Amino acid sequence: MTHPYKSIPVRSSEITPKEVYLSRRDFMKAAGVIAGSVALAACAPEIADGGDAAAPASDRPTFTDELGDMANTYEEITNYNNYYEFSTNKEAVAPLAKNFNASPWTVEVYGMVKKPKIFGIEDLLKMFPQEERIYRLRCVEAWSMVIPWNGFPLASLLNVVEPTSDAQYVRFETVYRPEEMKGQGSAFYPWPYQEGLRIDEAMNDLTLLATGLYGEMMPAQNGAPIRLVVPWKYGFKSIKSIVKIELTDQRPNTLWNTVAPNEYGFYANVNPNVDHPRWSQASERRIGELTRRETLMFNGYGEQVATLYDGMDLSLHY
Repeated sequence: MTHPYKSIPVRSSEITPKEVYLSRRDFMKAAGVIAGSVALAACAPEIADGGDAAAPASDRPTFTDELGDMANTYEEITNYNNYYEFSTNKEAVAPLAKNFNASPWTVEVYGMVKKPKIFGIEDLLKMFPQEERIYRLRCVEAWSMVIPWNGFPLASLLNVVEPTSDAQYVRFETVYRPEEMKGQGSAFYPWPYQEGLRIDEAMNDLTLLATGLYGEMMPAQNGAPIRLVVPWKYGFKSIKSIVKIELTDQRPNTLWNTVAPNEYGFYANVNPNVDHPRWSQASERRIGELTRRETLMFNGYGEQVATLYDGMDLSLHY
């Protein structure tokens, strides 16, 4: 079946520039990053070979593709964060997260799998080649960014543990450390943060377990040391600081869908035609820009994901 949802590549100037990019090569060597080894050329640009890491900005690695728009700075990516475990104030997250301890770290993968296992973060970095992928991030609050992530497909990890035929969903859980994450002291939210995907969504090649951004290890305020990135869904689906991944035959209860099911659906696909009850989703504010831009169906990744929802009414299954 041919779908009308055309995938829109990320423009080279949409990619958030970083003024100081000194540790990129060191991180890539340490983590085995495959520079430019993005899964789908339609979703992320190639990476031109760069000079020395300390070279002038004009000689540093650049990202190129068919389109182009100015976008955010690295500082905006790391200082404008929704991470309620620390604070509901986006600008306060980074300073509150500066003492967060992401080492040692383990991720338990269990449930309806043949080979359950607890992985150390160092094991994941060694087992799975790290790829650099440039994805748009669209928040349900109608703002957006473009971020170069480092990580590996979630499908690679799931294939190792071998889901059983009964597994229909994947449930994710964030670390619970109220002594470090003061926002977890709020009784309004059902901590720890939980999210979920259908297994076919989880196995889609776009679905990434991210371990870094801009060639550096993941900053605490962005979800260190490992987080989910699902670029065709609103940002709250991309759960941070993951410690548990469960394969199950039951649709998981997720935090925002539990708190306000009329506002935050389980699927949460980016859809300009389905408004949030309190604001329009037809347009968005790219951080760093003064004018709004039109929101793309599935955030521009429709060619890769629209078939996942064949036969579904996306105004009901929002």
